[in-house]
Order: sequence, then C-alpha cells, then structure tokens
Amino acid sequence: MQNTTGKFLGACLLWLSLLAGAWAQHPPVVPLRDLPDALKQQWQQARPEMNSNSRCAAAYDTHSDHERMTLKCSIYIKLAAEGARRAMRYCEEDREKKHIHAPCRLVQE
Repeated sequence: MQNTTGKFLGACLLWLSLLAGAWAQHPPVVPLRDLPDALKQQWQQARPEMNSNSRCAAAYDTHSDHERMTLKCSIYIKLAAEGARRAMRYCEEDREKKHIHAPCRLVQE
C-alpha cells in the first residue's frame, strides 16, 4: 500500500513540475490593443527606452477605473526571460497593493 501511495505522489509531483515548467515557458499574455487606454499611454511613454529584451506586464479589473489597473515594465535588461520574470513580479506586487483581482499578464505587441 505504501509503495502505491509513494508512486502516486511521485506522479503528482512530476505532473505539477511539468505544469510549472510549461507556464514558465508560456506565461499568460494580453495583446497591446486590448489594454485600457490609460495603460496604452503608459506603455507608449516607456516604449522609447525599451530594447528587444524589455518586457511589460499589466493587470486591470476594468477599463475605466484607473485605481484598479497597473502596468509594470522591466526596461534595462539583457535577457528577455529575465525581463518577463521581473515585469511579472513588479506587476504582482502592485496588483496586491491595489487589490486588483485580475492576474498579471505580459503585454504582447
């Protein structure tokens, strides 16, 4: 019985690690055109300083309440994956402060 339980738990852990790896390779995204106008303006202001590795993440509950939206960018970065991780982390921190219910997503041009 113990051996079966151990195999089941091992299989569950393997499955969870594969899911985590898949998410890390394909984080949730939002097209730039779908952002609220206020976040598009913020993105346009940050765009001149961005390079090919820069990434931004956004979260918003509504298109009209500016207090319930955030856009955070990682601009001066050498690796795109690190830029995405940092942008998501900055966004998550601000999302929690502002009590935004929607998840953070990477902005895709």
